[in-house]
This record gives sequence, structure tokens and C-alpha cells, in this order.
Amino acid sequence: MMMNKPVNKIEKLIEELCPEGVEFEMLGEVGKVCMCKRIFKNQTSTTGQIPFYKIGTFGNTPNAFIAQEIFDEYRRKFSFPKKGDVLLSASGTIGRRVIYDGEPAYFQDSNIIWIDNNESKVLNMFLYYLYSIVTWQTEGGTIKRLYNDNLKKIQIPIPPITIQKEIVKILDNFTRLEAELEAELEARKKQYEHYREELLTFGDDVEFRALGEVCEFRNGKGHEKKIDENGKYIVVNSKFVSTEGKVKKYSAEQISPIFKDDILMVMSDLPNGKALAKCFRVDHNDKYTLNQRICSLTVKDNDHLNAKYLFFILSRNRQLLRYDNGVDQTNLRKNDILKIQIPIPPLSKQKEIVAILDKFNALANDISTGLPAEISARKKQYEYYRNQLLTFKPLELQDAN
Repeated sequence: MMMNKPVNKIEKLIEELCPEGVEFEMLGEVGKVCMCKRIFKNQTSTTGQIPFYKIGTFGNTPNAFIAQEIFDEYRRKFSFPKKGDVLLSASGTIGRRVIYDGEPAYFQDSNIIWIDNNESKVLNMFLYYLYSIVTWQTEGGTIKRLYNDNLKKIQIPIPPITIQKEIVKILDNFTRLEAELEAELEARKKQYEHYREELLTFGDDVEFRALGEVCEFRNGKGHEKKIDENGKYIVVNSKFVSTEGKVKKYSAEQISPIFKDDILMVMSDLPNGKALAKCFRVDHNDKYTLNQRICSLTVKDNDHLNAKYLFFILSRNRQLLRYDNGVDQTNLRKNDILKIQIPIPPLSKQKEIVAILDKFNALANDISTGLPAEISARKKQYEYYRNQLLTFKPLELQDAN
């Protein structure tokens, strides 16, 4: 199996450098635990010299900007991460981590913790990978939060630096390969969208009809009080549709039945959201129940309109996305949906388009085939070897034997 040799190399290094086991220390003994100071909303603006990031958006689109003088004062008065430090999210997605690149253009908010570590005992990149398997002890009510004291007390293995470097090299290689596959997948998705747009663009020689003329419309119903993890029916909500069916909730009762080949559409989303007007085609009867703010569209005449062709036409349809003003939550109304114009070429042409888009869609999105399947397999392989490489026998347990 791939990676046997590198793992064997680590085992040989352990046998050579620490055959009796490795020492464990608390993170508070490795380095000083630091927390970024809070920046208040009135200190930020839509313009300014220094981009302001939360950890989830670090390195991408800034959440806001702060003035140069505020940034300079912060750096003079308080601890500030240095290049290579591992920044951790202390609330929200606990333990989400990024490597600080040292650029003064970046700034962290008060929900970020890091270890001021001189790397004499532990490499920052070794910490970065180690953090991914740590069980974080949090405190708080509804909103969980990681506090300095929690972080200080976490015990971590400290193998010799030579072993740490070798482990980092192996895991870096996994990360690089996965990033390359993700980049290729993103390119394929763009290619799919290009061909989808091209294949579904028609001129005056094709019949156009209002969606309400060719489909029956039904609204879903609220399932909040009927959610049951042991339920038989999958509740089709916006999260289910936006994740291509990966995130599921269940209900023991089919409050709002839907049927094979129905097209389900998200009618409500946040500004600039990616779920609005996204569609899901029902693959089986007696399997799903429709939640509120999701509509079901049923083709009236299957000899005139192919349901799968309609799915490709409707999903993220531009005629519906224009209702998103980028400021307020968008709520599509029944009439908004039913008045859009649908191109209806001959049925044979519809089936031809479906066959082509099915192939592209599988390459870009099908988790069981192509690149998505390979990426999924890589992630599982990475997690297996990461856990194996970062698991050490404590020295004291070895001594006790």
C-alpha cells in the first residue's frame, strides 16, 4: 500500500532515537499561549489600509478593514503572531487552523489563539498537523469557546525534531497532492458550467414556454417537530440540496410526499448564497419528504419535456438569481418561479443534452466516480496515515512495563 516505506522509515527513526517512547508535555510548557485582542466594530470600515480577517476567511476576502494607526498600536502594545505560527479558532469551528504568513496586511480577531513557540522542542508545522487530531476541551453555553487554560493543559507528544521533520514532509506531500486534485476538480467544474451554459442556450428557432404551463408546483411543509434520526424519510431542506444530498436529516413521517423525477428547488437563501434556486431531482418514490421553503415541480407531459433536462435548465437559473440583490435574504415566490421562460427543443435533443451533461456532471460532482472519488479516497488515506504517524507511546507507559 502507498506510504508503507515512509511509515517504515518513521518506525526505524523511532527505534533508533526514542525506542523507550516519547515524552508528552502540556502545550503551556511548549510556549506561551496568546490570544489576539478584540477589534471593535466601530474600528473597522469598508475601506482602510489593513485587511481584517476572521480565521475562516484568512487569506481570501477580508471581512473589513482597519486603519494603519490602529494596527500599529495593536502591534506595539500586545502579542502578535509571527510568520509560521499556527493560528487556532477559539470559537465557532473550534480548532480550525491556518499558518500565519507574516504579511502585515493580515490581521486576526479576538477569537484566535496561538502558541508563541521558538520551535526548539516542537516544529510549528508538526503542531499544525497535531492540532487536527486533538480533542478540544471547551467551555461555554450555547456558543462553545476554547480558552487559554484549556489549551495550556492539552498534552502533546514531543518526538525528536528529526522525526517531526520527517512526519511533516510526509503529510505535506499528502496535502500537496490533494490540493492539486482539488484544483483540477475546480477546473472541471468550470468546464462543466461552460458546456452547460452553451448547451442550454437557444435561439428563436426553439419553443419557449412559461414554467407554470409545463409543470405542477407544490410547496413543502415545516418538519422542525418531526425530525427523527431514526426516521425512514430524508427531509429535503436547503442544506440537503446545497450539499448534493450529503447532509441529511430524517423524519419518521412523510408530511409532504415527493415522487420520482420531481424537481426540488431552494426558494430562500442568504444574500449572495449558493443555495438559492439550486435543484435536486428525486431518484426514488417513498424516500423523501419536502421541507418548507423548498418547492417541488412535476412535469405535466413527459412526452414533451424530459424531467432531467428540466433539472439542468432550472438549477441556479439566471432568471431566478436576479432576485438576489446581494443585501437582503432572497425569498422566491411561487409566481417568480412559474413565470420564467423554459426552452423546449425536441425531446430527442433534450435527451442528447442530458447524456452529455450527465457525463460532465459525473466527472465534476459524482463522489463515486472520477476525481471526486479519488479526492475522497485520498482524504481517507491521509487521515489514516496522519493518525498513525501522530500516535506515539508515552515514555512513562513504556517505563511502567
